[in-house]
Amino acid sequence: MIPRVHDMGTRTIGLLYYLYEPGTHEEHVDPHLVAAWDDLAPDPGRDPGATYGDLQRLLDQPVTALSKSRRPAEHVWHLSVRGAPEDPILTDEQWADIARRMVAATGIAPDGDDAACRWAAVRHADDHIHIIATVVREDGRQARIRRDGARSQEEARKIEVDYGLRRLNTGDGTAAKPPTSAERHKAQRQGKERTPREELREAVRRAVAGATSELEFFNRLAAAGLLIRQRVAPSGDLLGYKVALPDEDDEPIFYSGSTLAPDLSLPRIRERWSEVAEPGQRSEAPTDRSSRQAPGGPAAARRRAASAAWQAVLVIDHGDDAQIAAHIAAAGEVLDALAKTSAAHTRRELRDAAFAFERASRSHIRAERGHDRALRQAARDLVYSGPALGRGEDGATTAMLIDTVFFLVTAAAHWHGRKQHAQQAAAAQQAAEHLRAAYQAAAPIPLGALYQRGRRLSQPLRHKHVAYLRQSVPDLAAHILAEPGWYALAATLADAESAGHDPAALLAEAAARRELDTAGSVSDVLVWRLRRMANLPADASAMPEHGATTPQPPGVSPGPPRTAATAPTRPGNSRT
Repeated sequence: MIPRVHDMGTRTIGLLYYLYEPGTHEEHVDPHLVAAWDDLAPDPGRDPGATYGDLQRLLDQPVTALSKSRRPAEHVWHLSVRGAPEDPILTDEQWADIARRMVAATGIAPDGDDAACRWAAVRHADDHIHIIATVVREDGRQARIRRDGARSQEEARKIEVDYGLRRLNTGDGTAAKPPTSAERHKAQRQGKERTPREELREAVRRAVAGATSELEFFNRLAAAGLLIRQRVAPSGDLLGYKVALPDEDDEPIFYSGSTLAPDLSLPRIRERWSEVAEPGQRSEAPTDRSSRQAPGGPAAARRRAASAAWQAVLVIDHGDDAQIAAHIAAAGEVLDALAKTSAAHTRRELRDAAFAFERASRSHIRAERGHDRALRQAARDLVYSGPALGRGEDGATTAMLIDTVFFLVTAAAHWHGRKQHAQQAAAAQQAAEHLRAAYQAAAPIPLGALYQRGRRLSQPLRHKHVAYLRQSVPDLAAHILAEPGWYALAATLADAESAGHDPAALLAEAAARRELDTAGSVSDVLVWRLRRMANLPADASAMPEHGATTPQPPGVSPGPPRTAATAPTRPGNSRT
């Protein structure tokens, strides 16, 4: 059950026309009253003798009874109540009961109050109703409707229980404002998946990702093709901004940053601009060995981002709440930057992951900025490294980064769950599912190449790496050896040894970094951890061959029957 309090209005008749007319796409079917303040209220939908004006005059009567000086500037209150898609179709009598409960809970017409406001509930679709009311009571006083939105949500949770409907998570006031019905209808008419409000929110978030100054931020907005209006004080100080999509058919509609999302107002964006290094420079935050890699292109940026993401996971595990909130917010910037710069076969799922995680990046716990410098630097590096190819080191490090960010997003979901941030936890889990799909698209080629290298290892080398495995992770060795991904891990151990590392010690360190029992593929997890820690190329073709058995003839490729990219994992499982 999804209630939504709309902006106050000035014309009762205008809203009645919207509720009773067919709609721009004939989407309003059989509009009619299901309940009202008076059982004898006229219904223009089903009573041929009733008009919109009849209902309007009765609703407005307490307002017009006041002198003009005492009338409120905005007196029309509007609440829509919509069922979830999987909810059953309710009867008119059930919607009437829901309407009475809503006007009582919000303060429009409390139970037993004979001098309450006048209201009417109109149904013009199977799944929702609209409640219109005038906020002047019968006794001439204005209704006490502060917190009407929160009260409608509280009542909706009770209605869900009483009617056996889908239980939705309670909001906490930190969500972005959803698109209006008019915005949704316009997007549908234009054949677009998202409304201008949603497109702009995504574009502004991408412009913010890793930005370090107002100039850079506004330059990115302009480069994205957005129309920009800046609000400047008489002193010349910049106070705020608005953005719009170019519209060839209609006048562009501008939205302020705070209208798009609470954390996209200019003052909130400025909070992010603590000291951040230039693209390619290292942060002072602790990192893996791989952070010592020299600046480079998309692959190098992805490797550094994976290292920063892993450090952020440790902060979420052990940091204080303000630091954790900052890292989760910065994780959203990394996702935005990754979606913007990744190859086509992963871009859609990464874009959806970033779009979903946006809700998880805000809560009432205020972020302590500055601690998130490494993640914001990672986002900046991703943006300035440019688009990545879907193959070679670019493609392999993309899989590595997605794997690590999946772990970061899952850690964020668990933290939000512990804090009882229900909507944020659900959003993070949704983002994790999109990341899982992106990983499934990105991982098979690099892991398949490592698998083939492992298959070609000589028998003595394989036996040696089995011994390393049994020495380092004795409790997991049998499980790992039974996984098809073991061959990719064996090749990685051989690469690490050739690079001068102690494979057994490195493997023990990688395994000790976090539990592995819930991993979909323990081999995959260890492959990416080892290659990140040992600064090994993610693309197997960049490494020399080790002592090998006789290769398979051309066209004969056993290939792994399943890898972590295809193996199902339980929601919330670790895969890094």
